[in-house]
Amino acid sequence: MIPIHSAIDGMQKKFTEMQVRLSDHGFTLGGNWDYNGGSFDHALDEKNKVWLRLPFQVTDGNIDSELSENNAQIRFNEPYVLRHLYNEGSDPEASVRVLGALFDQFQAPVDPDAAIDAGWVDRAKAVMREVERDIAY
Repeated sequence: MIPIHSAIDGMQKKFTEMQVRLSDHGFTLGGNWDYNGGSFDHALDEKNKVWLRLPFQVTDGNIDSELSENNAQIRFNEPYVLRHLYNEGSDPEASVRVLGALFDQFQAPVDPDAAIDAGWVDRAKAVMREVERDIAY
C-alpha cells in the first residue's frame, strides 16, 4: 500500500453526489463498505490487480448502495494505491452456492499488499489530479 497525498484528504461531501461524480472517473463503491464507511475504488490495470482506493468515513447519516438518494455525508481519508496478487484459476476449496458461487470460486489473494511499480503510483497520481479538479472546490 502506497499513500497518495491529495487535496481530498479530510474533505467532506455528500455521499450520493460523490458516488455519481466519481463514477465518471471510473470509480465504483468498493465491496468492503458498510453503513459507517467504505471506499471508492478504481482499477488501474486491466486485470484488476492494482487499485487506487479513496477511503471514507460517514460523518452524518449512513450509506446504503441500494438507495438512489440519501443525506449521508462522508469525509475522505488519504487515498492509496494497493496491489493484490492472486493465484490464477479457480479455488479447489470453493463452496458452491447459487448466489455466492460467482465470488467464492476465486482464491484469496496470495499477497494482498504486493509491491507496486512506480508507474502505477504515477498513474494513480494522474487520476487523483483529475478527481481533485472535479470535486475539490
